Amino acid sequence: MARKKENNYFEMFVEMVDYSYQAATKLNEVLKNYNTDKLSQIIKDMHEIEHAGDAKKHILTKKLAAEFMTPIEREDIMQLSEEIDDVIDNIEDALLRAYMFNITEIRSEALEFTEIIVKCVSALRETLKEFENFRKSSNIKNTIVEVNRLEDEGDAIYIRAMRRLYTDNIDPVSVMSWTVMFDQLEKCCDKCENVADIVEDVIMKNS
Repeated sequence: MARKKENNYFEMFVEMVDYSYQAATKLNEVLKNYNTDKLSQIIKDMHEIEHAGDAKKHILTKKLAAEFMTPIEREDIMQLSEEIDDVIDNIEDALLRAYMFNITEIRSEALEFTEIIVKCVSALRETLKEFENFRKSSNIKNTIVEVNRLEDEGDAIYIRAMRRLYTDNIDPVSVMSWTVMFDQLEKCCDKCENVADIVEDVIMKNS
């Protein structure tokens, strides 16, 4: 029996998105149990998750540079790794913005957003688990559709959140802070959709 290659690209994609899922669940928990006194330590914890994801991406890039034959096009592997890395970067950035803008209370739509982000990353993880066997998978198209559906749900939350933000009688600094925060949360869902779109394109090119 032939030995399975170490550092399988498809497995590495899943490992990378696992870190994104850890980051998404941490962001959700932090905002649900918001405590500004603990933010500095939580940011350090979040950065450790992001750093682990970066390390996995560097391993993938090094492997890609050394290999002549790849299971899918090299450009697709590189683009996927970069976009998956962007997911975790944007989740971390959401937490950093809460800290930088000294947000002291969490608006209800932010909690809706973080719940959707967790679901979106989870659906993306299922997509990437199916990716290696995409030619035989009966479920991968459903998981891609689910990522897109959740991104649409995130867009609806964003519109509603921004509308309420600009019609509530709150101070201009809070309006500015939450505008940036909602923009960042919406980006997290967009990044998940970007990864799913690339996977779909790769499937189409290789089918």
